[in-house]
Amino acid sequence: MSPIAINPASLSAPSGYSHGTLSGNTLYLGGQTALDKDLRIVPGGIVEQFRQAFANVLTTLREAGGVPEDLVSITIYLTDIPDYQAHGREIGAVWRELAGPVYPAMAGIGCTALWQPEALIEVLGVAVIPDERLAVVS
Repeated sequence: MSPIAINPASLSAPSGYSHGTLSGNTLYLGGQTALDKDLRIVPGGIVEQFRQAFANVLTTLREAGGVPEDLVSITIYLTDIPDYQAHGREIGAVWRELAGPVYPAMAGIGCTALWQPEALIEVLGVAVIPDERLAVVS
């Protein structure tokens, strides 16, 4: 089976990338920053940027028929690790609100910059979706 691009209509139209790529039952979720539907990074700091970026990842996951429990790995790129750590409880509350109490393998990686200069965070992941929930995507 050839990989299938997953590009939800509710996210910005991708140019030169896919929001997700489905290969068999494995969904590779492309990095998402805190872009809103108007292609602007949401204001409000690291917590609100995490909320938007993670919601964008979950939108792609759901488009393929997945649920948060299908996530097996999440990588978070951060331009300011101490800021993320200082808001860890709030970010954890956002995670539980959006995805529930299940946590996949995770990594947090510091970086000097992201694609959009005002972006503080980028979230990407991998999910394995059971056959019975896998959306038929063309």
